[in-house]
Amino acid sequence: MNSERPMDISFVILTWNSERHIAKCLESLFGQLRSDSFSFEVFLVDNGSSDRTVTLIEGYKNYYPKHVIPIYLRTNRGTTYSRNIALRRASGKYVIIMDSDVQLVDGVIQGAISTLQDMPRVGLVAPKLLYPDGRLQKSTDILPTLQHKMFRYLFLKYLERSEGASEQLSTLHDVDYAISAMWVMRKSVIDEIGLLDENIFYSPEDVDYCLRLWKAGYRVVYDPTISAFHDAQEISRKFQLSSATICHISGLVYYFRKHQYFFRRPNFRKPKAVSILQECKDL
Repeated sequence: MNSERPMDISFVILTWNSERHIAKCLESLFGQLRSDSFSFEVFLVDNGSSDRTVTLIEGYKNYYPKHVIPIYLRTNRGTTYSRNIALRRASGKYVIIMDSDVQLVDGVIQGAISTLQDMPRVGLVAPKLLYPDGRLQKSTDILPTLQHKMFRYLFLKYLERSEGASEQLSTLHDVDYAISAMWVMRKSVIDEIGLLDENIFYSPEDVDYCLRLWKAGYRVVYDPTISAFHDAQEISRKFQLSSATICHISGLVYYFRKHQYFFRRPNFRKPKAVSILQECKDL
């Protein structure tokens, strides 16, 4: 009989020229896990970095040989293909997908996992994300339409200021989608829904996956009582004509065609728990 304890958490973290962030990200992760009793593995998937990122990863691999699992790609393969490599190998009961520029705040891991344990129809938990200076980051939204995406591009800073002033909803609530800077999920749900769609290079893979969760009858929830810092590089958070922007536009067109809408959001039926969100809006 195998008496080895099953793995609790699999972390999936992408890096690409991340030498400014990866050490702070991993220190916050290991610092929090030292005080918890979780067993864990950390997949670090590097997308062909040309700076010191690989050297830093190797240092953590040598220091935490039982926990750190590096995967080195020769070129930048985007977010979906690269994350899927690690997701296929993940053995934890829970999976935490993180960006390399995220720093965890105490309690965020335990808080998110407690929600998944208490609410079986929750498929994904996303914490509140803050900029390094403490400002609220707009990390959730309604499903996009063409006109909504243009409004977001033009007025993102205004939206973040207005939501920061109102502090959004103060309790856990349903959202259409949350950006994939930090997701906490059950591995069994990923096995059921499937992996990220590799037809999307890096965005909007998060919108696509959250919509797939809703269509399968799971809730996507945002919990503002737990938080993490996200030093967002804002590749897709502002409009600049670049190869990244072109990839993002291409991904959006693919997403709209896949889900068969452009101007009117799909009528996906949320579980009964959606009424909780409406009650919060009516307060």
